[in-house]
Amino acid sequence: MDTQTPADPFAVTTEARLRDLYDQPLEGPLKKVAYRMEATARAWIAASPFCIISTVGSRGVHATPRGDAPGFVAVEPDGSLVIPDRRGNNRLDALRDILEDNRVSVIFFVPGASEVLRVHGTARITADPALTSRFVERGKTPTTVLVVTVTELFMQCAKSIMRSRLWDGKARPEGLPTMGQLIASHRGDGQVDASAYDRDAPERLKQTMY
Repeated sequence: MDTQTPADPFAVTTEARLRDLYDQPLEGPLKKVAYRMEATARAWIAASPFCIISTVGSRGVHATPRGDAPGFVAVEPDGSLVIPDRRGNNRLDALRDILEDNRVSVIFFVPGASEVLRVHGTARITADPALTSRFVERGKTPTTVLVVTVTELFMQCAKSIMRSRLWDGKARPEGLPTMGQLIASHRGDGQVDASAYDRDAPERLKQTMY
């Protein structure tokens, strides 16, 4: 039986073809990039309780969520970012990537705002107590922090979040799979009791938040 995927006659494989399909960007989007941290970006990051860090390495690409109280990411006087690594699952996907390729992209969200701030740069991992001690929460100190040297930043327009109505939802959609159901399905080995996982989740999360 032939299992090869047939060639896509509509595949886009060159930038020239890509440009044939799309209009040229307006002047505004091309000129909105800043190459240093400035006051408005600092204010946005200070209001943000959630960001996503994108990394790449030999194991693939990863998009890693980070969240805490607004302003949990510090902006240093020199414009670099310091992001605490709170307690997680210890897979260390993003951190292992950074050891191989230090390029990162960070998107900062502010609940209720339809725009997002995109920050690109290079990152290093440090366990310097002078830095980690600045991010103590509930008596817990992050093991490491990421220090990001910013190379460019810009605002992403509101269209995606407006179209998705991201902030309109008031409750979890009915029928949405639970974390336990997702993990049980992803593993597929019958070793996860989804109901028990979901039942114990609130207390487990409470006890391991920091």
